[in-house]
Amino acid sequence: MHKFETLDPIVHAPVRLAILTVLISVKSADFTYLKEVTETTDGNLGTHLQKLEDAGYVKVEKSFVGKKPKTTLSITKSGRKAYERYIEGITKYLKI
Repeated sequence: MHKFETLDPIVHAPVRLAILTVLISVKSADFTYLKEVTETTDGNLGTHLQKLEDAGYVKVEKSFVGKKPKTTLSITKSGRKAYERYIEGITKYLKI
């Protein structure tokens, strides 16, 4: 019997997986763009981003454009490694 690797529960949540999938392919993305592509609400996205930031998987930068706040996100090295490990693990599940 093949032993399955444990999938990272931080990455495994659908919205967090979607966020990392977007961020791994771009230099950075703003909050509004991520909200649109993940089809989630401000609060839900904010909660998932906080979990990813707490895990060290994303970097959050806050700034202002004029008087409007802007949140820009990027994947960290550890986030990239966690995403790659997750993809390798899930690929093993799917091949069996």
